[in-house]
Amino acid sequence: MTLAQRWQEIRTGFHPTFWVANTLELFERLAYYGSKSVLTVFLANKVGLNEEAGFLAGLFNAVLYSLPIVAGVFVDKYGFKRTLMACFAIFCLGYFLIGLAGMEYGQALSDAIGKKNYVIIVLMLTAIGGSLIKPCVVGTVAKTSKPQSQALGFSIYYTLVNLGGAIGPMIAYFIRTDLGIEFVLVMSSITSLFLFFGAWFFFKEPEGEAGEPKTFAKVFSDMLLVFRNIKFMSFLLVFSGFWMMFWQIFYSFPFYVTDVLHYEAFEFLETVDAWTIILITIPVTALVSKLRPVTAIIIGFTIASLSWIIIGVGGTVLAAIVGVAVFALGEATQAPRFYEYVSSLAPKDQVGTFMGFAFLPVAIGSFTAGIIADWLRGSYLETNPAMMWYTLSAIGITSTLLMIVYNRIVTR
Repeated sequence: MTLAQRWQEIRTGFHPTFWVANTLELFERLAYYGSKSVLTVFLANKVGLNEEAGFLAGLFNAVLYSLPIVAGVFVDKYGFKRTLMACFAIFCLGYFLIGLAGMEYGQALSDAIGKKNYVIIVLMLTAIGGSLIKPCVVGTVAKTSKPQSQALGFSIYYTLVNLGGAIGPMIAYFIRTDLGIEFVLVMSSITSLFLFFGAWFFFKEPEGEAGEPKTFAKVFSDMLLVFRNIKFMSFLLVFSGFWMMFWQIFYSFPFYVTDVLHYEAFEFLETVDAWTIILITIPVTALVSKLRPVTAIIIGFTIASLSWIIIGVGGTVLAAIVGVAVFALGEATQAPRFYEYVSSLAPKDQVGTFMGFAFLPVAIGSFTAGIIADWLRGSYLETNPAMMWYTLSAIGITSTLLMIVYNRIVTR
């Protein structure tokens, strides 16, 4: 396809609501990753929950990425626009309440409930709001793209998600250094307030053929259907090992960068993954397109697992940047083929149901990564920081070997 043809497809292949939804998603990801970039440091250093900061951050993401399965019920019942507005309203309140835990005039409230209890409550509230946006935006992209433009539509969506993930932490750095780390959460809250009004005034309910409305009974029956498929569940559990590694960029990495490398702008180093993904996904996808999906996944796992050794051996800011960039190379190698492989594992008449559970490894990996992060920091950060990354590499290599064994058994 020529450049002129691609531009014509961009101009005519999408309903105006497509661009509204993707703009909302860009700024939502900016707010999310801005707050995510500092969350564990905020909980550890500002709120005083140092030993449990990783666990709490992991719990937050586990809930956020597991509830979209259920959130589809609300989208079907109340529509995309109302659900989006509810998401942004909850985000606005939730981010502010999280930030309140680190403010002087919020101490009385958090102390009355107990700091840990207060943080869990407001994190869960915020996660519930966050769970609503995935089915809304992805569903809108599907409904507002012409059939021949859907692949391009999801490519635009994925690029904007990563762009928000790259810009958000950079903005967070300037807010943290100028105003204080707690105001990064306030920034996310204010952004969510503007997104609420943006959805209210500019988002139009997308038209299109309605699918089968979801109910809680249908969601529960789908869960039983998926959980009974041992082959599929085994793959998701093994694949969660990748996300155990990924989330360390936000759970362990900031403490290593500030305490060991003595580099204060840890948010900038966290964005290396997102910027690298933006730059290399298209050429890497083309490079591995002829490989079997599971082969690309195993190669991606291997590259990602070995990337942490670079950080451990180097022990410098440059090594940290190179290590995260190499991890992103592994991510770009396997990510586009993951959904293709998931769809191949599903029974032909149940692909939609099984694809709805594709975020489950993110949730499992996030929760586990939080626990691992607290253990790594407590065991090695002050005594032998390189061992943090060697241990993480060992976890990745183990997951890679399990993926190879899984592939051999399934193929057989």
